[in-house]
Amino acid sequence: MSDETPICSAKGCRAAAVWVLAWNNPKIHAPERRKTWLACEEHREHLAQFLGVRGFLKDVVPLEEWRAREESRP
Repeated sequence: MSDETPICSAKGCRAAAVWVLAWNNPKIHAPERRKTWLACEEHREHLAQFLGVRGFLKDVVPLEEWRAREESRP
């Protein structure tokens, strides 16, 4: 992720993101692969439900925690 303020992935939303929704489409991605959507407080539940209904949602993590995880990886 860049140093710019991350923006929510919900269509038309320009709010700052505070959540990372990690997901994977098992039909096209390797099991360990994680794609990410960013979410503001308002859209976290909606985006999580969208991914969850499809069986894609793997994790919902606060943005700062996700960044810390990424920085600690070799």
